[in-house]
Amino acid sequence: MPPKAKISRDMVIEAGLAVARSEGAQAISARSVAARLGCSTQPVMYLYDTVQALKADVYAAADALHTAYLLQPDEAGRNPLLSIGLRYIRFAHEERHLFRFLFQSDRFRSRSFRELLTADELAPVIEPLRAQAELSTAQAEEVFATLFICVHGAASLLANNSMDFDEAYFVRLLENTLAGAVAAQKRG
Repeated sequence: MPPKAKISRDMVIEAGLAVARSEGAQAISARSVAARLGCSTQPVMYLYDTVQALKADVYAAADALHTAYLLQPDEAGRNPLLSIGLRYIRFAHEERHLFRFLFQSDRFRSRSFRELLTADELAPVIEPLRAQAELSTAQAEEVFATLFICVHGAASLLANNSMDFDEAYFVRLLENTLAGAVAAQKRG
C-alpha cells in the first residue's frame, strides 16, 4: 500500500487561499481547508494551533498575490503609477473576496492613514513620481495619497457591488486625478 500523501504547510496555505478567493476569509476554517485538500482536519490542526494563525499565513499569501498582480508589466505603456492604480481597481473587481480580506478586514487598525501612505514599502512608487513630476518628497506623498484615495474608493465600490469594470473610464479618471493632484501641489 502506498504511503499517504503528506500535507504540507504550503498546501494548507494554498487551500486556505482558495477558500478565501471563492467564499471569503470568514469561511476559512480547519474543516473548509481540509475539504479543499481532501483530507481530515487533523493535518491542518497539526500545522496550525489556531485558525487565526492559518488566516495570518493566508493573508500573507493573498498579499503576495496582490503585489505580484499590481507589479505586472503594462503592455499599454502607461505611466507606471497609473498602471498600478488601474490594476488595483481591476484586482478588486476580479478578486472581490481577496480584496475585502486584504483591505476591509481592519488589519490596519493600529496605523494612522498618514503612516499607511508614507510606509517605507511605498518608496519605490513615491520616488519615481517625485522625480517625474518634479516634486518634493512631501508633495509626492500628497499626490500619492490623493490618487490612492481615488483608486481605493473605486476598488471598494467594485469589490462590494455588482458593477462593471470600465477600463477606459478608470484610465481617464486616474489621469485626471493625477494631473489635478500634481497641479495642486505645484500651485502650493
